[in-house]
Amino acid sequence: MSRSQERNDEVLQRALQKRLAKGLADPRVRGLISVTRTSLSPDRADARVWISVLPEAHAQLTLHGLQAAAAKIRKELGETVRMRRLPRLHFLLDDSIKKEAQVLRAIDEGRARDRDAGTNEETTP
Repeated sequence: MSRSQERNDEVLQRALQKRLAKGLADPRVRGLISVTRTSLSPDRADARVWISVLPEAHAQLTLHGLQAAAAKIRKELGETVRMRRLPRLHFLLDDSIKKEAQVLRAIDEGRARDRDAGTNEETTP
């Protein structure tokens, strides 16, 4: 990936995060929305936008609301972001944060089991 494309991805991600922080009028879009990453197509006509939504129960409905509002969000970004061509936005759920939390939880549970096993061995004569 070229430095120019990386810079465009970063600019787009920051602008989207700022815009989504203001909220949307769509009642489907609820919860804390974080733009975790963006990826522009090589021709810069399309952008995939990965989002994380908390609480997770709102994720699917929020995704549908964002997809419905994509054209409006794109138009609003056009007023603030300077790019030759503002890409069409395609929102996707990013489950990497969820997976990371599961891994960390499993590690903590394993450590707790190891501590408990070590404690039981020390007290047994």
